[in-house]
Amino acid sequence: MTELTLAIIKPDAVGRRLAGRILQRIEDGGFHIRAMRRAHLSRRQAEGFYAVHRERPFFASLTAFMSSGPAIILVLEAEDAIKRWRALMGATDPAKAEPGTLRREFAESIERNATHGSDAPDTAAYEIGYFFAGVELVE
Repeated sequence: MTELTLAIIKPDAVGRRLAGRILQRIEDGGFHIRAMRRAHLSRRQAEGFYAVHRERPFFASLTAFMSSGPAIILVLEAEDAIKRWRALMGATDPAKAEPGTLRREFAESIERNATHGSDAPDTAAYEIGYFFAGVELVE
């Protein structure tokens, strides 16, 4: 089934000039980019986006990291987009990610792991709506 998912090329990857390589892998993976923007999130915006993790011990460092520099925020479309994007990204911990995945190749650590992806349809809907109005999703 065709679905949408949110993807973020995180500040660590943007800062290390890896965005072009990651975008190429997205396109080579058969994803259609429906929306894309470069943004430097404020701490408050990062806290809002990751509010589900507010009580977790890593919340402060995660939101500080996500507001530390520009990121590239995308809406991807494909058959089984959520599952396929998560497979292309690889495990959160790059040491545990499969060879050939983005995180295995580009991540520096569990937190500085190059990319973000929605984990379920309801999460994808919330995350896409957090960054993009419906009129911004270009066919």
